Amino acid sequence: MSYVSPILIGIVYVLLMSLVRDDDRRRRLNALMVGGASAAYLSGGGLGAWEFAFTAVATFVAYRGLESWTFIGVAWLLHTAWDLVHHLKGNPIVPFEHGSSMGCAICDPVIALWCLRNGPRVALPWRTARTREPVAPR
Repeated sequence: MSYVSPILIGIVYVLLMSLVRDDDRRRRLNALMVGGASAAYLSGGGLGAWEFAFTAVATFVAYRGLESWTFIGVAWLLHTAWDLVHHLKGNPIVPFEHGSSMGCAICDPVIALWCLRNGPRVALPWRTARTREPVAPR
């Protein structure tokens, strides 16, 4: 279950982001999300100055993500790598949960793959036929 839960969290993230209808707003929101996630270890990640170096690089990549889904996907993959470093050498992202960095490292690639596909809206299971957007005639 320790591998399944993070994957489900990534899927739930994608489903919730699909509620944002406007593609541009969805992209910008995701750039902000990965930028914030990239700073998560600053308050005690245990890797000293490297935490600031990573955050600077990840913030730049997230900033570029304001205009590009590819950069957002790359930022999530950078965060995945940093999660693995913390799992092996640093402090966990959630101080009282030893495996939290590994869980994050499993969740983040799910989100990254979605971002690298340009963050499309996915079919939401709870939407009814009435709430779906009309299809343009061909």
